[in-house]
Amino acid sequence: MSKVARIPGYQSKNPKQNRGIIGDREIRFKCSLQNVILDVLRGRPGWTEVPGQNSQVPAAQQGTRPSNQQTSGQTQTGNQSRPSNTGSSQSSNIIVPSRFSDGDWDFYWCDREWLHQNYDTMFLHEHQKILHFRNHYELTRKNLMVKNLKRLRKQTEREQGKTEAQSFDFYPTTYELPSEYHIFVEEFKKNLGIIWIMKPAAKSQGKGIFLFRRLKDITDWKKGEYQPLSDQTRDVPETYVVQRYIENPLLIGGRKFDVRVYVLVCSYNPLKVWLYRGGFARFSNTRFSLDSIEDTYVHLTNVAVQKNAPDYDPEKGCKWSTQQLRKYLAAKHGVDKVQKMFKAIDNIIIKSLQSVQKIIINDKHCFEMYGYDVLLDSELKPWLIEINASPSLTASGKEDYDLKFGLLSDLLNVLDLENRLTGKEKRIGGWDLLWDDGPIVADDNMDCTPANGSAVSTPNSYLGCFNDRKKQLREIYLTAQSVKKS
Repeated sequence: MSKVARIPGYQSKNPKQNRGIIGDREIRFKCSLQNVILDVLRGRPGWTEVPGQNSQVPAAQQGTRPSNQQTSGQTQTGNQSRPSNTGSSQSSNIIVPSRFSDGDWDFYWCDREWLHQNYDTMFLHEHQKILHFRNHYELTRKNLMVKNLKRLRKQTEREQGKTEAQSFDFYPTTYELPSEYHIFVEEFKKNLGIIWIMKPAAKSQGKGIFLFRRLKDITDWKKGEYQPLSDQTRDVPETYVVQRYIENPLLIGGRKFDVRVYVLVCSYNPLKVWLYRGGFARFSNTRFSLDSIEDTYVHLTNVAVQKNAPDYDPEKGCKWSTQQLRKYLAAKHGVDKVQKMFKAIDNIIIKSLQSVQKIIINDKHCFEMYGYDVLLDSELKPWLIEINASPSLTASGKEDYDLKFGLLSDLLNVLDLENRLTGKEKRIGGWDLLWDDGPIVADDNMDCTPANGSAVSTPNSYLGCFNDRKKQLREIYLTAQSVKKS
């Protein structure tokens, strides 16, 4: 029998070797979603699904793996709202009878709505893990993200000087509306002719976004062309952010794109951050031009927007892997410049998390997987566009499925409920430890180079690098097994 079992979790074929902090029994999980994460959880050896009132497991458990054809719809969105009273509609209403009660679970991949409704009244046992920190929206709601970044920038300038504060220069000039409307108007009049972009603070998938050059467009909006979030809040106008539009995005094939980066936070106090090697670039369907600012197919790269374009073809190359992107950029702009760009993305991740480190309610039972959306300009400067607390886990095709399956399998390996690792690993599958109460320095013998074959610099960051996750998992599990025996 092999010393290390099969992918994805490298569980032992001997069930007794799959036990860990949970004790000598299976690990019980619940899942609110019907997409790739459910496949990962159901396929993990030693893990058992717990049906219940909130998980709503369908009686006929059909797999969600797509064929090579595109799957329709987005099961999990990046909608960044404050706690609401709306429940999830992701699952079937047919419930499987179970020997477990609703609270008998060890791991729960819940949706945000369930967390907001239940977190304050539930008691979590020592062994339980749950997705999302209580007030994750402090980072993932657009207006709060900028507010927290501005506050930390001011604090940094006051304590460390203007030079250090410039490390926060990675988000566009932003104002919250309607509260900062008059301040925005003053800024608008100082920079006549530039393009601005309006975004609802609590919506996703490109909903409600528009570009404008004239103040008249915003005054029409101010007069009432915006709507309250719901009937219950009809006297409270919906919050928007208005940002200076990045007019010089980096183009590939004449098209605009942004980059989705996956980040795992296991703790805010101390701050512990993992960065996934894989990700993707999302391209617009139409060639870029500033002459048609009303055309969302030109300016918004969201899949939810692009798939509605008249000539949209998912097989036409609307996504690149980050490895493809890194290889292309290194060939065109040089290794050093591209490496500097990726270091700047690391800075965005750490600074943004530090901006909410003292605000997020830290809980050892919680973890968060963020989807960072980053835009590159023509000078290869990365700009933070938004951060998603619930990045889509619905696959658009086979490559997307494989990426997300590996991403989520390795996330469970990092959390290590089976207690099979030493806790000192700097890399687990495709996840690299970027920060652990301070920056992590790469080992000299790290077996990874950028896609162009050049050496990686010292930070333990490998976004867009070769991801030999299966080989690496075998090695670390064998090493951990030896360490624990000694």
